[in-house]
Amino acid sequence: MRKMIFGITTAAVLASGLTHEASAQSGNYYQGKTLAILVGLEAGGTSDLFARSFSQYLRKYIPGSPNIIVQNMPGGAGLVATNFLAERAKNDGMTILWGPWDPLAQAIGGAGGYRVRYEKLEYLGGTGDVRVNYARTDSVPGGMKKAADIVKADLITTGETNATAISGLMARLALDTLGVKNRLILGYRGGADVFLGLQRSELQFHNTSITTFRSRSAGFVKSGEGIGINYYLPVDEAGNYERNKAITEMPAFPDLYKEIYGKMPSGPTWDALNWLTNQVGELTFIAFAPPETPAPVVAILREAYEKASLDADFTADTVKQFGLPYSFVGPDRGAAILKSLANVSPQVLDTLKKTIESGQR
Repeated sequence: MRKMIFGITTAAVLASGLTHEASAQSGNYYQGKTLAILVGLEAGGTSDLFARSFSQYLRKYIPGSPNIIVQNMPGGAGLVATNFLAERAKNDGMTILWGPWDPLAQAIGGAGGYRVRYEKLEYLGGTGDVRVNYARTDSVPGGMKKAADIVKADLITTGETNATAISGLMARLALDTLGVKNRLILGYRGGADVFLGLQRSELQFHNTSITTFRSRSAGFVKSGEGIGINYYLPVDEAGNYERNKAITEMPAFPDLYKEIYGKMPSGPTWDALNWLTNQVGELTFIAFAPPETPAPVVAILREAYEKASLDADFTADTVKQFGLPYSFVGPDRGAAILKSLANVSPQVLDTLKKTIESGQR
């Protein structure tokens, strides 16, 4: 009897999977259904607003045009939502995750509470953006007139959700490389909350995307309260880099360093910062489906993500709003970036771990 029940149950599961696959291949899998996009940050932030805007383009390219809802699941800068997707979300393609990711937690292996490796999730597509730092102009005595004045500060404070989150880590590594004493304050709910802390003078320094800098932070900078410090770009082993011609509000980090010290940055802290820049500079936001989501369903979502990312109206909107387009990172390149996390040099990992530990004190 037990064998019979087991056989019937197994057959039912297999039949259900085959039904999903057949439905997906026929193009009507999503018709009349609702797709939930989890965002691991609070509502109203840049990631949340992007997800809500992008979802309309995504819906356009999913056969059946399903309803799409965005569900905020803040906690640990995406940690809670990522663990939920891996452990509790159904793998039927009706729940996906979109937002920033934490390459450091992956590289270290479970750091910060992550219970799943990214390669175990189904990569759907990625979006690239440029990370920047900006600061309160009153962070130094007499006020900052230019970005290089940051080194005149006695102590710079920055805020973050947790010690491994990318924004706080990139901010601190940049300040450490520049030789500026700094302190990390934890417990903020997300980038929007950190920005409020900056406006209230609780904080002096913030790392964010160029799109956020040009939208949410624009008034703060225009008023004279804030100033752009630097934007990040990858530097190769020979010290070569390509400046972003679309960013004129602040210098590239190597140019800022050379202005202050007359040479290119170097040393373990710089190597760790440059490694992190190479990871999140190209792949800033990622969309994932739960592990073992049926391949035909994954294929539908991947195709829709790519078409939505390259949609002419979407590109025109981002250029109009931010002066530059978002870049698309497909499955092959995304998989290569995730795979590279296993090949981080011990020296870089050691520097990153020490930076995290110092931020937790």
